[in-house]
Amino acid sequence: QVQLVESGGGSVQPGGSLRLSCAASGSIFSVKAMGWYRQAPGNERELVAQIISAGTTNYADSVKGRFTISRDNAKNTVYLQMNTLKPEDTAVYYCNADIQLSSRPSIVNNYWGQGTQVTVSS
Repeated sequence: QVQLVESGGGSVQPGGSLRLSCAASGSIFSVKAMGWYRQAPGNERELVAQIISAGTTNYADSVKGRFTISRDNAKNTVYLQMNTLKPEDTAVYYCNADIQLSSRPSIVNNYWGQGTQVTVSS
């Protein structure tokens, strides 16, 4: 059983910062790509940022220069530092990870966290 547990959401004023964390736990052989998605009311879920095990990152254009994704491979944890937050960043943020459960067979499953609310409002 694999779980992704998020923390760090909350309410902040425009221009403020928040840091999200997501820890993967359970019977894990290795964690491949990890990322953050978000979904605002009435919108589809969208990719915010992604980081692969080698450290390569990918960001949505709307967050480039404001958000930074990082990971601690020893802790199977991914972080999202969000700076200069805007009201349009308000959404439920979901952690996502591709996780290999064993060395053989080499099967990689995709997992989602339960989501954490981020609200940016004055």
